[in-house]
Amino acid sequence: MSNEKSCCCSASSCCNTKSITPYDKNDKWVTGEIFTLKGSVPVVSTNLHFKDIFGAWKVRWGIGRMNYKISPGLYAVGKPDHTSPVLVSANYKLTFDVLRKELSGLNCWILILDTKGINVWCAAGKGTFGTDELVNRISKTGLSEIVSHRKLVLPQLGAPGVSAHEVTKQTGFSVVYGPVRAKDIKAFLDSDFKATEEMRTVKFTMWDRLVLTPIELAAAAKLSLVVFGILFLLNLFAARPFGLADFIAYAGAVITGTVITPLLLPVIPGRAFSWKGWLLGLIWALGFIWYSGWFVPESLLLAIGYLLVLPSFSAYLAMNFTGSSTYTSFSGVIKEMKIAVPLITISLIVGIVLLLINSICV
Repeated sequence: MSNEKSCCCSASSCCNTKSITPYDKNDKWVTGEIFTLKGSVPVVSTNLHFKDIFGAWKVRWGIGRMNYKISPGLYAVGKPDHTSPVLVSANYKLTFDVLRKELSGLNCWILILDTKGINVWCAAGKGTFGTDELVNRISKTGLSEIVSHRKLVLPQLGAPGVSAHEVTKQTGFSVVYGPVRAKDIKAFLDSDFKATEEMRTVKFTMWDRLVLTPIELAAAAKLSLVVFGILFLLNLFAARPFGLADFIAYAGAVITGTVITPLLLPVIPGRAFSWKGWLLGLIWALGFIWYSGWFVPESLLLAIGYLLVLPSFSAYLAMNFTGSSTYTSFSGVIKEMKIAVPLITISLIVGIVLLLINSICV
């Protein structure tokens, strides 16, 4: 739809020109407005522009992640009317973009909740994609006066945060849970809101895991700057300065925890992410120490120190993936952290002390 302004009001009624949803008129993904009895609604494009794609790339690397969001409210795709379906989503722009690009050729409404810029799955766990916000957003947008039906399509991954019967009790709108993946929305709507088993199946493919690694690498890089700063100061008076070999050992542990562990997740023995990361970290540590020739009496403190530090660091980094994986549950994550965090902390402290002794006193 171009900048043409359409009206979904009946011929005998007057449209309210006040905007229901505030938006930046310079945004290329807004292509016009539809006027309703409750006010104007921005119409969004189903095509992603370079700015959208570049923005997604940046947040994958943790750049501007917490501010990548849109205004909550009601949006339109195509030329929806009072009978068109209402899809509910989060105001994290990456989530919004993934949804709207799959809606080409459809006429529908998108009700965006204020999830504080968090995706549906995480927001449902935090409570921002929840019953109260959904009820509040229905009221604020005047949705009941814009559509004549009383059905909302929510993403399946948002189910933990929403009490469907409470939404119906307070608003009159019933809740239908749509497919896991946005690409199945069209087929879901065409089948009269019926989802196949395939649509309901939550997958966590190698690609799904791979796209999560950049933001973890970026976070690890920020932490690494602190580590390198401390090592630089220590090298000013160290008897055995930290050098290239130590950098490679450290970088290998980072890559093991943030990239290799999530990629090989299904084939690594055990359930706990910390264990998986620790196991691969141990393999890396053993291999590197052996290759470096540190399994000798004069390098014993160095070898033991790295055997304690490198696997523990990999375990800690791998554990960060528990919040974005289908392999875990909330209670399982809490249980794992209670056990793993103290063990990782102790191992890191002892290992670092041994490395410092080796560096300063040798």
